[in-house]
Amino acid sequence: MSKNSRLVFLPLGGTGEIGMNMNLYGYGNEIDDMKWLIVDVGITFGDDTTPGVDVILPDHEFIKERKENLQGIIITHAHEDHVGGLAYLWPDLKCPIYATAFTASIIRLKFEERGINIEDKLNIVDLSSEIQIKPFDIKFQTLTHSIPEPNSLFIKTKLGTIYHTGDWKIDDNPIVGESIDFNQLKENSEEVLAMVCDSTNVLTSGRSGSESTVRGNLAGVIKKLKNRVFVTSFASNVARLETIAAAAKESGRSLVVLGRSMHRMISVARQNGILKDIDVILSEKDAAKKKKHEVLYLCTGSQGEPRGAMMRISNQDFPHIDIDQDDCVIFSSKIIPGNEKKIFKLFNRLSELGAEVITEYDEDIHVSGHPCLDEMVDMYEHVKPKISVPVHGEYRHLKRHSSLARELGVQFPMQISNGDILQLAPGSPYIYDQCKSGRQYLDGNRLVDYNSSHIKDRKKMSYNGVLNITCVLDKKMNLKNEPVIFSSGILSDDEYDSDEVINILEEEIYKFFDDKNNISKKEKKIYQKLETLSRNLIYKHSRKKPLTNISIVHI
Repeated sequence: MSKNSRLVFLPLGGTGEIGMNMNLYGYGNEIDDMKWLIVDVGITFGDDTTPGVDVILPDHEFIKERKENLQGIIITHAHEDHVGGLAYLWPDLKCPIYATAFTASIIRLKFEERGINIEDKLNIVDLSSEIQIKPFDIKFQTLTHSIPEPNSLFIKTKLGTIYHTGDWKIDDNPIVGESIDFNQLKENSEEVLAMVCDSTNVLTSGRSGSESTVRGNLAGVIKKLKNRVFVTSFASNVARLETIAAAAKESGRSLVVLGRSMHRMISVARQNGILKDIDVILSEKDAAKKKKHEVLYLCTGSQGEPRGAMMRISNQDFPHIDIDQDDCVIFSSKIIPGNEKKIFKLFNRLSELGAEVITEYDEDIHVSGHPCLDEMVDMYEHVKPKISVPVHGEYRHLKRHSSLARELGVQFPMQISNGDILQLAPGSPYIYDQCKSGRQYLDGNRLVDYNSSHIKDRKKMSYNGVLNITCVLDKKMNLKNEPVIFSSGILSDDEYDSDEVINILEEEIYKFFDDKNNISKKEKKIYQKLETLSRNLIYKHSRKKPLTNISIVHI
């Protein structure tokens, strides 16, 4: 590299939002000549504002256009918001992938589901080892989190070293993995130029707490219960799965696992030497033969997912399993912002069926996998970066994180957004350039831009309904038959009101074609006029502006 080289950081997802993490590091003279490294390729999930879309991914057009200079992808850990987008975006990039063993197992499964053989490109990295992805020298530093093998990265270049934390917390007594080796962290942190750091819990004072505390508390709660117990949590929170299994054993209950993702995560963990101590898992049929106080069900669906085991059970749609009076359902998880409505609906449904519902608000049965304020202070005191770059947070998280860094004496606290190309070196950091960033929707089996016209049409249909009108015309442009009108999601169930509106619309369409001033040689204008007429009439009667489709048939 020449003496004019730059070191830059570019988030394409996860900065200004929680989820969908995708971060790029570039080294070289100018943007188009730089060598690039990607850290994480995550997803976020759709909600009621994205009808028909369950998975949302970062817009990767910037790096797709420069894929010949893309040196590799590192996945820090196996949570969906860090690895979930890899199998969808990698076919456009086709570069080497690097991950530790547990994460690599999850990556394989995701590529197998899409029918892609990734073995030639997937490189397994040992914990706390070093690799070279020129012009970057990477040292893996294992931290603690809620999933096995969470890795932070020391990314070394000739212009300085970046410490990329990934997701982390400080847990002195973790259930899965080892506690943080702070001596090693200090040793690796000598002369760190910039720290790119998780901001999720910066607004929460104190410390996140230890998973070992949850284990004791959860076991204590379950021992007091006399009937069947259902516990739901994130399938990816492997430490919590072990906690729940241990609590079942301590209370003399057999474990039953419900949900495909839960079975898959346990299988992958066991393949990697984790969760070996979980006792024999019963099938649903065998569990039905047990007494109620002898069984604990470990379920997916802690966020109210429609096909999660907990939701299916609440809908009485899970074979061999029903909620009975005085059963207990424990939610050992937090409510992700945006999921409140469907989770509260699930709480109420379970209560209607007779179950007692226990959440983290009732008992101390959950700890976060992300650092609270005191833990972040500890990290800054260990690493002592010159530049702070908050990521993995919404705007308010990034703002508070940046203020914290300033309070702790960081020389350059930088608050940036997705698409900002931040020059870290040489010289003082500044936003050197910006690129197009945004979201892509996984719509069925294809990736589409979130601004695609058919996505907009679907949203419009979901809010305002749809109106289809077919007009059959003779050669003189007169209506040959009465117009065929079909509406959905607009008019009420009252047959009289509905028929009256349709009849009025038919009359207006007849009047339209009787007035030859409306007839134009440019048929597109006829479509436009009819569309405006129809939409305005429907709006007058329903205050809805439906997606309106006009069809004209000539005979």
